[in-house]
Amino acid sequence: MLKTNSRLKNNKKVNDALNILSEGLSHANPQIGLKEYFFKNKIKFGKSIINLSKFDSVYLIAIGKAADSMAQFVSSKINYTSGIIVIPSKHKTLFHKKNIRYFKAGHPLPNTNSLKAGKYIENFVHSTRKNDFVIFLISGGGSALVTLPNIITLKEKISVNHQLIKCGASINEISCVRKHLSKIKGGKLVEKMPSYGISFVLSDVIGDDLSSISSGITYADKTTFSDALKIIKKYKIEKKIPKNVITVLNSGKNGEINETPTKPKLRNIIIGNNKNSLTAMKIKSEKLGYSTSIISNLNSNVKIAAHRISSKLKTTKKSCIIFGGETTVDVLGKGVGGRNQELVLHISKKLKNQPCIISSIGTDGIDGNTKFAGAIISTSNLPPFEKFLKNNDSFNFFKKFGGLIWTGPTHTNVNDIGIILKQSS
Repeated sequence: MLKTNSRLKNNKKVNDALNILSEGLSHANPQIGLKEYFFKNKIKFGKSIINLSKFDSVYLIAIGKAADSMAQFVSSKINYTSGIIVIPSKHKTLFHKKNIRYFKAGHPLPNTNSLKAGKYIENFVHSTRKNDFVIFLISGGGSALVTLPNIITLKEKISVNHQLIKCGASINEISCVRKHLSKIKGGKLVEKMPSYGISFVLSDVIGDDLSSISSGITYADKTTFSDALKIIKKYKIEKKIPKNVITVLNSGKNGEINETPTKPKLRNIIIGNNKNSLTAMKIKSEKLGYSTSIISNLNSNVKIAAHRISSKLKTTKKSCIIFGGETTVDVLGKGVGGRNQELVLHISKKLKNQPCIISSIGTDGIDGNTKFAGAIISTSNLPPFEKFLKNNDSFNFFKKFGGLIWTGPTHTNVNDIGIILKQSS
């Protein structure tokens, strides 16, 4: 699944690193987690069984980067009336069914198709009947793919999203603001749904916070309008976003707009996460003879994350560090790149005197504003990269010197995974 233009691709350590990453990526497949719950027209969890044949109609609504992968599996196990799938516009649809309505929408920023999908799904959910059953399949990316702004315009919503991503806000912080500018996020979509339902969720959020995955569209929300305003103030973007956005958030703070639901209406079940991939990678690396440790839940700036990761590297020849999470980047330059490519360079800077292989990829196959998943590098004979880092131009460094990793859209998303393999001195 992994392809690279690295000049070191015939190097055994590089091949080991790629094989270990591939193991992690394969265990990010949401179908692995769904197998535990879906049987012939039945859903089982714990001692509970839902017999879908007892309902008048059964519907599938799949939203996110893994939407079609999840829907493909579930649709093969149950009898359903119709469905909706919303995926990124650059994804090729994995399967086609006449009774499924497909939307290809914007990501990482919403577009008009995201708005169309949001309106369609809201109307669809509200038109279900008491003895119907809706199966939601949620994965990361849904916040942009499905949007329905409250009072503000789509253009204003896009502007806010852009500034939040650019300023280095965490996914939880971005989600908080999004939910309080939406008619459907934070559990609002299902708050007044007349039918029964359940939601299966592939986590792309550190700690598996259901209220942040796709902005908690089928869950609930603990954050408030006041929290959203504090986040905007924290990153000093008040003057960079539309005034109408601040007006709406202040209206909510003053009680003029209802807060998001605090209790979930549906059962939401996590079926996969970053931890599963890291565990699979550790098992693979140990089979290859490496002494392996895991660093999980990375959610800081790439510079801080690089320090944390590099400081854990052992001196033994067959030492391996596996890491995962979702770092952030303060975009100050005008270059091209992504958090994984930039993280690899920052770790390289820390370990430039220790021979090792370093790699990091996004499990969705997309890193920042590039079409690549991430990068791989050897600290032996490192080309100069400081000017590239200063300009947030990691992509052009790897394009020039080799090391870009390509997967194409993976139809999954469980954050980022990475590895460091110690080489013999």
